[in-house]
Amino acid sequence: MKFKFVSLVAIISVLIACNSFSEKGSTEKSSSSGLYLIETSFGDMTIKLYDETPIHKANFEKLVGEKFYDGTLFHRIIEGFMVQGGDPQSRGSVAGASLGSGGPGYTIPAEINDTLIHKKGALAAARQGDQVNPKRESSGSQFYIVQGKPMSRENLLQMEGNINNAKRQAIGAHLFNSPKNKELKDQVQYHQSLRNTDSVNYYIQQIESQINDTFPSVAFKYSDKAIETYSTIGGTAMLDGSYTVFGEIVEGLSVLDSIAKVQKDAGDRPLEDIEMTIKKL
Repeated sequence: MKFKFVSLVAIISVLIACNSFSEKGSTEKSSSSGLYLIETSFGDMTIKLYDETPIHKANFEKLVGEKFYDGTLFHRIIEGFMVQGGDPQSRGSVAGASLGSGGPGYTIPAEINDTLIHKKGALAAARQGDQVNPKRESSGSQFYIVQGKPMSRENLLQMEGNINNAKRQAIGAHLFNSPKNKELKDQVQYHQSLRNTDSVNYYIQQIESQINDTFPSVAFKYSDKAIETYSTIGGTAMLDGSYTVFGEIVEGLSVLDSIAKVQKDAGDRPLEDIEMTIKKL
């Protein structure tokens, strides 16, 4: 299957036109077993945190130990997609209040791992969008649990292409702004100002060549196991490679399905509050 990649010309045009923990939390590895219980009025969900994402694991353990999540809400729910919580401003909030902007006052460096996918039950960190958060740093506290839907192999291959397209764009942007390519960048900007399309394309081809030299080592590909998982239990593959997945439900997927079915307002907030309490096991 062929995939159409976004032209580097378009990427560079945007760059020209536009031309962690933030208060850092602890980065020490957690000593926890990684098992936690999320208690709700719909039942309990047991989650396991991944050792592959030690910063997120340690931060979650710290917040649970402080009872940070207790009394907060699952404030955003989209059936067939995910349920989101962890906003401290949701605790005791009035009905209809807009939620989703709260946190502990810091963000967390991304720990995006291509082997940790957004399968059903995956626990992942919410974050602000790429335009204001190009490093894809995670919210200090907000998370979502994936519900998703089963996906065909064909759809997964399309997603694979989209992820690799995004990786190429990121590599292209980095190379375009790197000191070693300053002369190329200056030439591109100069000829763009004169609308010399052929000259612009000539210089951009040199950066494209650098992308091709780099890309094979970072290309994304779904394993056979991941394809089987998505085709059976499902998930939201469109988020792979863009958000940090740092755990999964190991017991209580039916509770997730029950929560996802609740009635909501226009902003996807449940009409009746769904509080959570999280305990370390």
